[in-house]
Amino acid sequence: MKKTLIATSIASAVSLSALALPSVAAAEVSANVGVVSNYFFRGVTQTDDSAAVQGGLDYEHESGFYAGTWASTVDFGDGTSYEADLYAGYGGSLGDLGYDVGYIYYAYPDGDDLDFGEIYGSLSYSYFTAGLAYTVNSQASGDIAAFDTGDMYYYAGVDVPFGDSGFSGSLTYGYYSFENDSSTNELDYGHWSAGVSKDVGDFGSFGLNLELADIDEENAVFGDDNSDDLKLWISWSKSF
Repeated sequence: MKKTLIATSIASAVSLSALALPSVAAAEVSANVGVVSNYFFRGVTQTDDSAAVQGGLDYEHESGFYAGTWASTVDFGDGTSYEADLYAGYGGSLGDLGYDVGYIYYAYPDGDDLDFGEIYGSLSYSYFTAGLAYTVNSQASGDIAAFDTGDMYYYAGVDVPFGDSGFSGSLTYGYYSFENDSSTNELDYGHWSAGVSKDVGDFGSFGLNLELADIDEENAVFGDDNSDDLKLWISWSKSF
């Protein structure tokens, strides 16, 4: 799972055999930059409904092994100003069925005990993809901590190109299940994401996106008056 603007944040245990130094001649390095009017991670704004600048660097080998880093500005209201992710994984296909497994570490260098890491996996067929991510390490603490060890995120989506027009449409449903959720401390929620993007060649790609998270304002961590409102955001990205 490379965490780009249209990833649904969004993502592959590292194969030890793949880590054996692959030849440079069979590898590819790419970069990406982007701007979004609102940065959402699994249905929840990471920028207090404000814009974000993002970018990343990726290494891919023909064997299927990949590694990379991705960063974005954030605003959690506590002084945390940016996120920096590191990931590595292995992807390939078995006939028409694609697969991707790996590990991603979400770091918040100027935040207070916010870092966490996940192992993830996904399967894809034609335009459809489904996967999950499981939190395996975390700095979270407390009885109502989210993004703690044992949390699980599930998702399924479809991404369909509209012929040769350069347009494509996507729809994703995700569900976040938190280890510390209980009847008196409700954290779990589901969310929908939908979008239309247009590839404009050398000028990159533009997107128009909708987010809807089923988060009650009573939610101990994510709840607020706008959590269950439909939100619109726009994006631009370019790869090199």
